[in-house]
Amino acid sequence: METYDLHEAARSGLLTKLPPEVFTPARLSARNAAGNTPAHAIAKYGGLRLLPAELRNRALFTLRNDSGYTPLHHAALGGHFDEVPPEFATPEFLGLSSNSGYTVFHVAAAHGHLDQLPPALVTPAVLLSRTHLGNTVLHEAAENGTLDRLPPGALTPANILERNLGGETVLHVAAFNGHLDQIPRALLTAAALKELTTAGDSVFHAAAISGHLGQIPPEFLTHEHLVIASKTGFTVIHAAAETGQLSQIPRERLTPDLLLTRNDNGDTPLHAAAFEGHLDQVPAPLLTSELVNARNYVGVTVGRTALTRGFAEQLPPSVRPRTPGAVGKLLIRLGLARPAF
Repeated sequence: METYDLHEAARSGLLTKLPPEVFTPARLSARNAAGNTPAHAIAKYGGLRLLPAELRNRALFTLRNDSGYTPLHHAALGGHFDEVPPEFATPEFLGLSSNSGYTVFHVAAAHGHLDQLPPALVTPAVLLSRTHLGNTVLHEAAENGTLDRLPPGALTPANILERNLGGETVLHVAAFNGHLDQIPRALLTAAALKELTTAGDSVFHAAAISGHLGQIPPEFLTHEHLVIASKTGFTVIHAAAETGQLSQIPRERLTPDLLLTRNDNGDTPLHAAAFEGHLDQVPAPLLTSELVNARNYVGVTVGRTALTRGFAEQLPPSVRPRTPGAVGKLLIRLGLARPAF
């Protein structure tokens, strides 16, 4: 009998070109170098209906690859769960978990195909079932941007605050991955956004660190919330400055005292902006001599940081630092003078 690559045929949509005798239990369960079987590839790319009915059985659908995923997981991943016979769309089979604790529900939610599973089985308990990392089905949807494909009423004030092993709520995961805009506005309360992870990061931190501060309702971008510090002293405003998110903060809230907030190293948000080249997001009237000359705990000013990092041109000419001359450099090196900036 001619040799066929069932993996490639599944990927290429060529299964219909193969003779029926090719589909045998031995061939469907043979693993490739990645530990996947043709049964997994066929389920992922939509070819389960092409298999003989007698092969679409318990042995096939409980077959595990090296990561512990079954063809049911792969059908949910590829959006072809509608090809799975109804007798295998039950809590028993959908609850099968991978080596990392991912059930078919987790995979379907992550890839936006939860609607292909029987609605009656997507219960509140299922939505809060956890992987080995503590991620619920909602966390997986939040990470992958499929929160808007969850069943109506799936997101509640209580379940969006469920935590994984790192203490991240569903809101933290959504904010970090840029999907906070899929959370109903009524659920984005100040209290929920101030919830902290194990490391002390708020949802504000997650949004600022990942460059998605613009998804936080602007009325919550207040001084109180922007100076929340993590356990390492890293504040939201420092994160915003570092990632170029200062422009997302309403202008009237971007005040001198906010920009002089210090982290545990004594750096201000302006130091962070100067280091990463984001001083151009600070309104020019705020770049006064006082703020540009602010020093951290080792005596380095905002101006000096901008100069050494090559971003001095982002400062107004009146406060832009100048490189010391030869004599000045010598005096500084000998410890007889301190840099002006």
